Amino acid sequence: MFLRLSTKLLNISIASLCRAKQLEKAEAAIVDGIKLGVLPNVVTYNTLITGYCQFIGFDAGYDVIRRMKEAEITPDVITYNSLMAGATRQQNSLHRCREMLDEMLQIGITPDIWTYNTLMHSYFKSGNPGEAYKIFQDEIILKKNISPCHATFNIMINGLCKNGCIGNALMFFRDLKQQGYDLDIVTYNILISSLCKARMWKSMMSLLEELSVSDHEPNAITYTAVMKACFRRKHFREGLEIFLEMKSKGYAYDLFSYCTVVGALLKSGRSQDTYSLIAHMIKIGYELDIVSYNTLINWHCKERKIENAYNLSIVAKERGLKWDAYTHTILINGLYKSGDFDGAQRHIDHLETTTFDSLVTTNCLIDSLCKFGHLEYALHVFRSMVVKDSFTYSSMVHNLCRARKYRLASQILLSCIKAGFKTLKSDRRAVVKGLSLTGSKKDVMRHKLRIQTAKLLFLRNK
Repeated sequence: MFLRLSTKLLNISIASLCRAKQLEKAEAAIVDGIKLGVLPNVVTYNTLITGYCQFIGFDAGYDVIRRMKEAEITPDVITYNSLMAGATRQQNSLHRCREMLDEMLQIGITPDIWTYNTLMHSYFKSGNPGEAYKIFQDEIILKKNISPCHATFNIMINGLCKNGCIGNALMFFRDLKQQGYDLDIVTYNILISSLCKARMWKSMMSLLEELSVSDHEPNAITYTAVMKACFRRKHFREGLEIFLEMKSKGYAYDLFSYCTVVGALLKSGRSQDTYSLIAHMIKIGYELDIVSYNTLINWHCKERKIENAYNLSIVAKERGLKWDAYTHTILINGLYKSGDFDGAQRHIDHLETTTFDSLVTTNCLIDSLCKFGHLEYALHVFRSMVVKDSFTYSSMVHNLCRARKYRLASQILLSCIKAGFKTLKSDRRAVVKGLSLTGSKKDVMRHKLRIQTAKLLFLRNK
């Protein structure tokens, strides 16, 4: 059977190559198509723009427009929507999106709902929820020539929640329902998850009850969000009931959800149920990843069974899994809590001889030592570190202030500035407040002068 070459077949080939990140081959396919008399159209170039924006960058995608004009192919609204979507993946996305919208209007292309959806997303991403809401009201609701879709409402609610305007998101949700808009389960899930993270339990349960009497059925995402909320409040029984209810309804949990339940069972001291659940996970085909092993290693460390924890970590390594920062931190904390300070230091020294970045692990160790009252040993680890970052200094300053050792905190804050790191405003305030309470006004003035001098010297030497 002879397959006739066509532009449609060329576009399918270009889309497949772009999805496989084979952009050079996609370009070659266009050239070969032209040689065979199959000319690309606007869909061909739109597909290419999407590929370049996704895997190379906005500039590479925008350069395709020049080639379209050379080929006498006029860009359409999908062309600019693809560019705007690509711009949101990079810094300064709002400026790029505004430029694309202005260019569209200049050449007579009418924006559609996805143009405004992307623009609103950019405003939310840049921390301007007010401007995003203005776009929704002025360009979508008032003009009435564009119909909002489920994605529009979800972008608005998700953006408001991520910008800390959860109360406004709830009001917006209520307004949409009163106006008769059809909201999907995704909208409910966004709000429920955001309310859980904000620890607004009553509002979350109220919304869950509202969902149960609506036309929508809770799905795996809904159950997982509520289950995690129960575990955060240490309501392990309720969380496990939700887990069992989900299983009874035939929903499939992912590995992350199973790990959440395993962690909750361990915290509640139900070790036998934990092992039964892990056996069930393996039975239905889940292979434990490093997160699962970390959960179990952490439990052994809390039980002071350090040898078991190390044996389990060795099993993970033998299965081809690489230890991450959490694995090392759990093991070092376990050694420390069992009183084996030398063992913890040996583990840190071993990390420094490898290519593994031990900075995160050491920062976690310092913070844990301080929280459990071993400030002197934390200072010993801090002073022995060759490489430090702003988190290292901030952790020491914060914990020294908690221990009311403000003069020492002042010295470390000063060394942080001299090393060229930014300091947190909360750390600076804590030190000044502590010195003013325990020292004299001269001590405070001397501290401020030293900080200011260190900043000027750093800027001069920069």
